[in-house]
Amino acid sequence: MDYLEGLNPEQKAAVLQTKGPVMIIAGAGSGKTRVITFRVAHLIRSGVDSFNILVLTFTNKAAREMRERINHICGPEAKNIWMGTFHSVFAKLLRVEADKIGYPSNFTIYDTDDSKSVLRAILKEMQLDDKLYSVNFVLNRISAAKNNLVAWTEYQQNDQIQADDISSGRPMMGKIYETYAQRCYRAGAMDFDDLLFKTNELLKRYPEVLNKYQHRFKYLMVDEYQDTNFSQYLIVKRLAAVNENICVVGDDAQSIYAFRGANIQNILNFEKDYPDLKVFKLEQNYRSTQNIVNVANSVIANNKEQLKKNVFSEKESGDKIKVMRAFSDNEEGKLVADAIMFQRSSNGLKWHDFAILYRTNAQSRSMEEALRKNGIPYKIYGGLSFYQRKEIKDLIAYFRLTFNPNDEEALKRVINYPKRGIGDTTVDRIIVAADKNSITPFEVILEPHRYVEKAPASLTAFAVMIQSFQVLTKTLTAYEAALHIAQHSGLLKDLYEDKSVEGLNRYENIQELLNGIKEFSEREDIEEKGLDVFMQDVALLTNDDKDKNKDADTVSLMTIHSSKGLEFPQVHIVGLEENLFPSQMSLNSRSDLEEERRLFYVAITRAEYKLTISYATSRFKFGTLISCEPSRFLDEIDAQYLELDFTAKPAPSAGSFDDERSAWTRKNDTYSKPKAATAPPVKTTSILAKAHIPSPDFKPSDTTNLQVGMQVEHERFGFGKVISLEGNKPDIKATIFFKEIGQKQLLLKFAKLSILSGIE
Repeated sequence: MDYLEGLNPEQKAAVLQTKGPVMIIAGAGSGKTRVITFRVAHLIRSGVDSFNILVLTFTNKAAREMRERINHICGPEAKNIWMGTFHSVFAKLLRVEADKIGYPSNFTIYDTDDSKSVLRAILKEMQLDDKLYSVNFVLNRISAAKNNLVAWTEYQQNDQIQADDISSGRPMMGKIYETYAQRCYRAGAMDFDDLLFKTNELLKRYPEVLNKYQHRFKYLMVDEYQDTNFSQYLIVKRLAAVNENICVVGDDAQSIYAFRGANIQNILNFEKDYPDLKVFKLEQNYRSTQNIVNVANSVIANNKEQLKKNVFSEKESGDKIKVMRAFSDNEEGKLVADAIMFQRSSNGLKWHDFAILYRTNAQSRSMEEALRKNGIPYKIYGGLSFYQRKEIKDLIAYFRLTFNPNDEEALKRVINYPKRGIGDTTVDRIIVAADKNSITPFEVILEPHRYVEKAPASLTAFAVMIQSFQVLTKTLTAYEAALHIAQHSGLLKDLYEDKSVEGLNRYENIQELLNGIKEFSEREDIEEKGLDVFMQDVALLTNDDKDKNKDADTVSLMTIHSSKGLEFPQVHIVGLEENLFPSQMSLNSRSDLEEERRLFYVAITRAEYKLTISYATSRFKFGTLISCEPSRFLDEIDAQYLELDFTAKPAPSAGSFDDERSAWTRKNDTYSKPKAATAPPVKTTSILAKAHIPSPDFKPSDTTNLQVGMQVEHERFGFGKVISLEGNKPDIKATIFFKEIGQKQLLLKFAKLSILSGIE
């Protein structure tokens, strides 16, 4: 039981509660990975066979780290745990059971690029407008349907879905979905969404399969449960139905993936599925200083839908959170770069101790420019990953085709690479012949003269080559098979002969891939080391797993979504402006706005010791300089935790600002535009303004009949007058001039205004 030492009382209680339904609400930095790890180890130490444990994570990295820790505690007894991401675990299950739903066990897993390629071909064949039916839109529409377990047959029969497609001018969506599903099936391929969609289909249609895995997985643990979608929720619920030894871990305050289909109600309503649920709250934050935790708490307290918890830190109070104001986005970049330079030299830090987080990728430009000018090394996360490079995808396509010759996308990618005299016209004829005869393109290639007019002899040679690869891979290790295919396909020779800088880089990348496969072949912790097993791992890798330079000493730049699960000693959150963060698209509903607030909470809690927030009062958008208003989220932070840095001088690029324009520290934070100014006037809410104390009888009024000219009171902004109203119910916006802080625009359904008098 020595592994239980060092756990706080709540962590220990969560680890020891192994029977029945359990929910662990894990605040940011509260040691949830440690709790999950020790809970699994405790199950094994208590006599549970690791064969009966299923652990579902959201990244391969998290699964690897947990497995290493569990192996360290339990040794060989832990080797049979099924642990990994939803997609990797159920891809493994489907390999075993795929024949029941008509798929080969060696089915291909299509990545996003593969899916888009299939859809482009379908749109071209159907002669549809690729602007109206954009590939991204169509793929997202199909993905949403699958995540809600809507098959193409149901999609076409659902009157509401059909009405939505018709009203959007896309009546052919159902037919596209049908053709895409059939094309994937014919190719023996599943996309990422299919891995969960087909698992649900399998468990629903075959009770004996469901029963088998219900009795195998007697103990289930699900990490990041707040990020599960409907499809994932249903799989977990079905598997846990017999034993109900299910433990979910998560934090509703960090649910930020609704745009991917995640449903926060899964964690908020978990108790409804399991009335005898035991709940444990991990509330001590071991990551951040007290001030950072207090700021995060003051922000998230504004959300209505949440599981209440009292997150606290016993670390030092730490620095107050600095708020920097810039006069333009370029100046914001300069302020951030200067601050990083100063902190690094003053405190003896490394570049990798700093992270810059932003709401949208487009914001990285001004940050990159400023960092480059200061000679600061940086890395943008979420860029092109190693496994998305052309030469890597080319060789992997050969691997895919070797194990699944029906893989149409892989076939089209390499049939004439390196060049072997098989042109686009011949490929088109092969595809047409396959469709006409209801067979696969590879079956056409096996008998080319039967199906294709003027078929080149190289088609037969290509087919023989792929068949030879199939035979050899049955006896060779993953590395030996990969090297043989790279050499005998002609790909390695083609890259080697390209002596350009780009060609050398591509050749080195192939060598790096082969090195990775050799390392895989020599691993002692896995039994199956075939190239097909390596291929499955590659198909399911996430971007963070693919980055081989993750330890480089660079400042990290990333969107807040990409930062989830990471932590840094010093964090800069940039672009805290209305319509940017929160995003303009989030202002239509409370649920969307609350998700944006959770996103801000995630950003804040990435910081360990120092947090800096910045915003610009003007920013270029589509080539036009627009004035910006500080984010409402700044107003939600308790002022006692803030240090305001409004000392920046107007940047020349922002226009000619005179002394009057820079008087930001006055109580009334509005000004008129000087005649000589070239930039638009900036009207903003100052977080310097003295906090308003609501009237003793303050009570929000019904604002349904609010009119221009009425006097109102806001519990934080004070007394004001309605200047204008715009929009339609229930999304009416009111522009109000408040005596203390100037003009502000509020969404009435969230504003909490008290109407004091009628129209003046």
